[in-house]
Amino acid sequence: MEPVIEYLEQNQPRFLGELAEFLRIPSISASPEHRAEVARCAHWLADELRRVGLEHVQVLATPGHPVVYADWLHAPGRPTALVYGHYDVQPVDPLHEWQSPPFEPVIHAGSIFARGASDDKGQVFMHLKAVEAHLRTQGRLPLNLKVLLEGEEEIGSGHLDALLEAQRDLLAADVVVVSDTAMFAPALPSICYGLRGLAYCQVEVRGPATDLHSGSYGGAVANPLEVLAKLVAALKDDQARITVPGFYDDVRPLSPEERAALARLPFDEPRFKAEVGVEALQGEAGYTTLERIWTRPTLELNGMWGGFTGEGSKTIIPARAWAKLSCRLVPDQDPERVLDLLERHLRALCPRTVQLTFTRMHGGKPSLTPLDHPAVQAAFRALERGFGTRPVFIRAGGSIPVVASFQQLLGLPVVLMGVAPHDDHAHAPNERFGIENLMGGARSAAYLWQELASAE
Repeated sequence: MEPVIEYLEQNQPRFLGELAEFLRIPSISASPEHRAEVARCAHWLADELRRVGLEHVQVLATPGHPVVYADWLHAPGRPTALVYGHYDVQPVDPLHEWQSPPFEPVIHAGSIFARGASDDKGQVFMHLKAVEAHLRTQGRLPLNLKVLLEGEEEIGSGHLDALLEAQRDLLAADVVVVSDTAMFAPALPSICYGLRGLAYCQVEVRGPATDLHSGSYGGAVANPLEVLAKLVAALKDDQARITVPGFYDDVRPLSPEERAALARLPFDEPRFKAEVGVEALQGEAGYTTLERIWTRPTLELNGMWGGFTGEGSKTIIPARAWAKLSCRLVPDQDPERVLDLLERHLRALCPRTVQLTFTRMHGGKPSLTPLDHPAVQAAFRALERGFGTRPVFIRAGGSIPVVASFQQLLGLPVVLMGVAPHDDHAHAPNERFGIENLMGGARSAAYLWQELASAE
């Protein structure tokens, strides 16, 4: 392995230039005006996959954005790993908060700054460089490898399940490796073994046929914005418990052993509060902060609007009001069942003076991987070799819907080996990826192929 690691270190300057080229492509999947750029990014990746030495490169069409596939299958008798990642990125708003243009990468203070730097282009890129290092120095990989990179992760991976089912033979493997999660702390490599799922919806409350003069009609007609505010406020009690009947019925309880393991993690609550900019934390009674954000379900109001919000005054009763709600889910909750329960509860609470429309949006199931799985243990060893520090096992509060899809549709175990710290500002202005994390991740990926090849 020494020549492989030396190759990575010696080529770091070139790697940073290539990563900057990747990051310059504004592959914002949620933006229709960036559709051509998303496609351009897919073809850039296809060219890069060929350049590093992978074969059978394909840009697979979907009803949305394309998926890029490649493989190297010359290790008979060895296992097959499937690397999954995504090349689409979040929108950049608010643009005025960026210290440098989001698609003009800048290296500063040991990090590369750009949209997608850590989520997920930088973490995809480190796997490609690990492949390149093996093939350039050894002429082969220690195992069989497949790569699947999608362009719709940031908008819910809406077309990926159909592709997974249609391409079962192409994607057959022994394990899936995903680097799209966070390290627990900047210098502490981590293996994530659990992700929360997601259920997202939009609620509309309609009252009068048009906005009404509040002097002429106020007191006689229900105000949709006020009704919606009451409905949303009623979804939690004063202990931050969700009041939707049946919401907690399927929640898998934490074992005493797991609670003890989470309590041993070096979690700095004062620093956590400082990072998010609050003086005090709140949440479901009876649980620690890590338990709340990793292992308990939530219901959050993500946005609410209606009526007049411009400068000055306009005395109206708005005709309509809207809210967006999301639930983070834990094993064994199902997104569709949760949305059924939420819709039923909102309709039961809604007065007859208004009409309610409930629109289901994207979602995904939670996932959990056993810690004693040989592939998880192989990743543990690879991270320790790559970073020189003993890793920790963590969960994550976010969602990667395709992880559950790999487990349920293809029956594959998933190893989550992300190397981007929480403070890399993913989804926020000034997103960055530490160069040492990039290189430590590339070293870890290179070691991983060796560890998986010999895992039992």
